[in-house]
Amino acid sequence: MAPTALITGATAGIGAQFARDRAAAGMDLILVARDAERLDAFCAQLAQEHGVRATPVPADLTRPEGLAAVEKVLTTEPIDLLVNNAGLGLNKSFLKSDVEDELHLLNLNIVAVMRLTHSALPKMVERGKGAIVNVSSVAGFAATMPGSTYPASKAWVTSFSEAVGMLVKHRGVRVMALCPGFTRTEFHQRAGIAAHQMPGFVWLQAPDVVRQGMRDLRKGKLVSVPSVRYKVAVGALKITPRALLHRIMPRGAKSMGRTVGDSQ
Repeated sequence: MAPTALITGATAGIGAQFARDRAAAGMDLILVARDAERLDAFCAQLAQEHGVRATPVPADLTRPEGLAAVEKVLTTEPIDLLVNNAGLGLNKSFLKSDVEDELHLLNLNIVAVMRLTHSALPKMVERGKGAIVNVSSVAGFAATMPGSTYPASKAWVTSFSEAVGMLVKHRGVRVMALCPGFTRTEFHQRAGIAAHQMPGFVWLQAPDVVRQGMRDLRKGKLVSVPSVRYKVAVGALKITPRALLHRIMPRGAKSMGRTVGDSQ
């Protein structure tokens, strides 16, 4: 029986690339996304191209019934790899966002990650094998976006993954936070972020992010920051005094729009 990977936010961006990568490695897939039609088509494509089983699970992870459906799979199926990729950003200042918008972000970026990890982990520990990748961001290493709560949510994901990873690393299970920088996906377009205004050198490609992430997972790292330039950036964020960071961070809050983007 082939090992199985369950991937959320699986029809676009980094999630879709994880699905392609793991299918090419011969893993069966359980893919989670909101768009049932798109999800069905992607599963059929991967099954045909790689000869693996690809099962669609349409679910909105911001809703209790969506989370419950995926939790049921995680507690009843032998999952070898869980990739918590679904997430969203609010391209608006905290002063302009509604509480409902902020709760929507927290439910997907934090609550869903916690609950799905909590569902998968006991079975993995019981079997003495398995891995969880929680897709975070370099944005979580500092308050890099004035007025945005997205970095705070990703800071939680990174810290949570490190803590749980330390707990289970001696029991045959790996948990890792994958922290890419700007990556060319649909995320920025959906969030209303003017990606074309960013210089080309800041951009990563999703295949490279996934390849580096899987390499670091095999090495047992608790945090993976793909690319040398972002490793340097994270190192700089860690040693730069807060007062200086607060002066040099981009003043992007004033120009934030009102579009909500996500990678479910």
